[in-house]
Amino acid sequence: MGEPPVTDTNTLNKQASANAPINDTRKAELLSKQVKHIDIKSFDARPIVDAMADMSFTSRDLGRATKIYNEMLADKDCTVVLVIAGSTSAGGCMDLYAELVRNNMVDVIVATGATIVDMDFFEGLGHKHYQALEIPDDDTLRSLYIDRIYDTYIDEEQLQDCDHTINVIAESLEPKPYSSRAFIREMGKYLVEHGKKDNSLVKLAYEHDVPIFCPAFVDSSAGFGLVKHQVDAAKEGRPYMVLDAIADFRELTEIKIQAGTTGLLMIGGGVPKNFIQDTVVCAEILGHEDVEVHKYAVQITVADVRDGACSSSTLQEAASWGKVNTGIEQMVFAEAGSVMPLLASDAYHRGHWRERVKRGWAKLFA
Repeated sequence: MGEPPVTDTNTLNKQASANAPINDTRKAELLSKQVKHIDIKSFDARPIVDAMADMSFTSRDLGRATKIYNEMLADKDCTVVLVIAGSTSAGGCMDLYAELVRNNMVDVIVATGATIVDMDFFEGLGHKHYQALEIPDDDTLRSLYIDRIYDTYIDEEQLQDCDHTINVIAESLEPKPYSSRAFIREMGKYLVEHGKKDNSLVKLAYEHDVPIFCPAFVDSSAGFGLVKHQVDAAKEGRPYMVLDAIADFRELTEIKIQAGTTGLLMIGGGVPKNFIQDTVVCAEILGHEDVEVHKYAVQITVADVRDGACSSSTLQEAASWGKVNTGIEQMVFAEAGSVMPLLASDAYHRGHWRERVKRGWAKLFA
């Protein structure tokens, strides 16, 4: 007879955890302290940003980046695009981004699906993110249905409610192709009717006609709900909605063509960064050879420029592709959650947004 299979202790522990009931008391202990989102209106960052501009290293970079963002807001012809990748929304910047929309400080948003769905829409439904005051081993977290983003926790059961709600929205729509912008607008409409948080980026964008694009939309909690929608519909022999990624690119390029002068405020990098930069090239391919490169650009990132990745590529490098103006750009190598509150508060209190014309680019597709 052969030897019995050898199962290591870790595997046995995982199997036991998977079959064990959730320890509600322990889960409540770990999810006891909510992340509080910073209020950029509650403090005036102008003095410290001015002082940092006279320093060196990252401090001076932030000072110049803030100056460039203020120039975007003061330029009456400039459409400002907010680009978000990473987990700053979960980490405490969610209300910051919402205030930028509420106060006409951004006109278009390009973001990851996680930022829009797993973080903002998730909280719009009434759920919360939590500080990880204690981090046991991650197998224990899994047994408790707690998801971890570095030192931030999410209740997986609440995230599944988010998945379910996406499915409900998909089921309510006419079965046809939708850009991510069009579907996210439906999410905003849902929050207006059923949401539990006023300061939601998705909800405010819907109310202020600020289009949101997620070029990798299904790489998020939305993906689960949309897959279930398609599978259920296919089983029942009925048509289903689909996401049209080409429409995303076409619509965002159309905004670039119509807008003319544009400025980019980029947090992180990845697909959203490349997607918005590529609109210049796409417009040229469509015959608009007079399209402007992005006039202003700021990127806040911790990515290392040595690895050749898009997230870490400098804005100077983007100029070689004909995407960004080399004259008015600034890289800030810092964790965005530590510097965005300063940049946004400074811009809010300088008040250039008060004189801006509201673009309402979402109306372009009405």
